[in-house]
Formats: sequence, C-alpha cells, structure tokens
Amino acid sequence: MTLKEKLMADFKEAMKAKDETAKNTISFARAAIKQYEVDNREELSDEGIVAVLSKQVKMRKDALADFEKAGRTDLIDSYKAEIEILNRYLPEQLSEEEILKTVRDVATQLGIESGRQNMGKLMGPVMARLKGRADGNTVKKVVTDFLG
Repeated sequence: MTLKEKLMADFKEAMKAKDETAKNTISFARAAIKQYEVDNREELSDEGIVAVLSKQVKMRKDALADFEKAGRTDLIDSYKAEIEILNRYLPEQLSEEEILKTVRDVATQLGIESGRQNMGKLMGPVMARLKGRADGNTVKKVVTDFLG
C-alpha cells in the first residue's frame, strides 16, 4: 500500500470514527500533496510525500513555538495532536546518538575534525544522508556540539 493509499484509507477511517482532528489533519496533508503535484506537474512517490509531510510537521512545530509564547493553550493542544497524527506517516526519527554517529562518519570522510567554519561543509552532506529521518534543528545542534 502506497503512502497516498494509506492516507486515503486513514481519512475514511477518521470520518467513520468521527475523529475530527485526524480527519482535518489528513485532509490538509492530502491537500498539500495534491497542491505540490499540481504546481510541479508530477506525481509524487512515497519519498516525495514524506518530504511534503515533513514540511507540514515543521510548519506546525514553528507555529507551536509562537503559540507557546502567546500562551494559546487551546491551539497548542490542537497542533500537538496534528503533529502526532502526521508523524505516523513519517519514518521513525533518529536519536541524537544515531545522528552523531553519522556526523562522525561524514566528518571523517571529509577530513573535518573541528571548527565552526566547517559548519556548512558538514551540514550539507549530513542532511543529505539523513533526509527525512532527522529534524534539521536537531542535526544542527549535534553538528554544532561536534565541531566544538
């Protein structure tokens, strides 16, 4: 079953169960996927869908930080639920230890030992290797710690 088919099946399930949060979240995700496909005139593979869903999660996490600053607890709970629903369709995120292992491997290959000036040289290849499996902010934190 492709990711698109799973989203459709889960959307139908949410409608039957009258789960408004799941229904609306999956509907927004499907709309974002469709919008990307229409804009770029291409059918997305599962990998492309994961990229779109990751972007949706990131948008919600960014908004969540703003809501927390503003003290909007009603929206905080709603967005946390949406993030949890979207995460069901994404690959499991790597831990900081697993990210650090990848950072060390890439740094060894590139001959980088330390120094903040190497941040850009290291981030690109690490993000390419971890695409979809690690949050960019977490990777940035691990790389910054690694470089000292």
